[in-house]
Amino acid sequence: MSASAPASSLSALGGAAKASAIALYARPSEGYGTKLAAAQALLQQAAALGAVTQANSLGVEDMVITDLIRRLALPIPVFVLDTGRLHTETLALLERTQALDGLTVNVYRPRPEAVLHYIRQHGQDALYQSVELRQQCCALRKMEPLARALAGKKGWITGLRREQSSARAEVPAIDRSEEASKGLTKFNPLADWTQGDVWHYVAEHRVDYNPLHDQFYPSIGCAPCTRAVTLGEDLRAGRWWWEQESAKECGLHVKK
Repeated sequence: MSASAPASSLSALGGAAKASAIALYARPSEGYGTKLAAAQALLQQAAALGAVTQANSLGVEDMVITDLIRRLALPIPVFVLDTGRLHTETLALLERTQALDGLTVNVYRPRPEAVLHYIRQHGQDALYQSVELRQQCCALRKMEPLARALAGKKGWITGLRREQSSARAEVPAIDRSEEASKGLTKFNPLADWTQGDVWHYVAEHRVDYNPLHDQFYPSIGCAPCTRAVTLGEDLRAGRWWWEQESAKECGLHVKK
């Protein structure tokens, strides 16, 4: 399969391609109110732990969590991993998020010397050549900055949802399994939310979001690693689409 993104992954959707993500997906589940209350309670529990931070990938789930943190006035700083290969739309959203009142946004970037060494040794787009080279790219652009972002923390908050992929189908609201040895607790306040729940919250509270979502990018990562999806595809089908399903994680949320 070609590693290049298709010229248009939206053709199968016809005129719907021009509709906003809100118009298409904002359909709350029957238990939405209960889920919202549980997410708020979990964020308050995380804040009470102290030394907790939110990982915001600037995708819609994380923007919802950031909005909840602001509305609840919780002392939880946000961090963003700027990999150096993000979409222009994502970088613009980062700037708008940094400008929000009552919010601390810390940005972590890869070490320049590590990036230069990788490019000189393997090439700018070596990530398409093998899973190993792609994972090396993720390691230096995401995993190493993540380690700095979480240094000294007791826990972190993510936007993982069980509905996103088969690999995330059993995501718990509170996860101590992989992080226990590091002294970290992972909080997933949207674990049981549906896509409709997420977009209903966005519509209800006028949450800013990445315009790429309106172009059928349900999961947004680095520009070379993300494409739009077509009707019926998995929500994360546009991430590393040239790889097998079992390999399609960067390492941030992988369980060994």
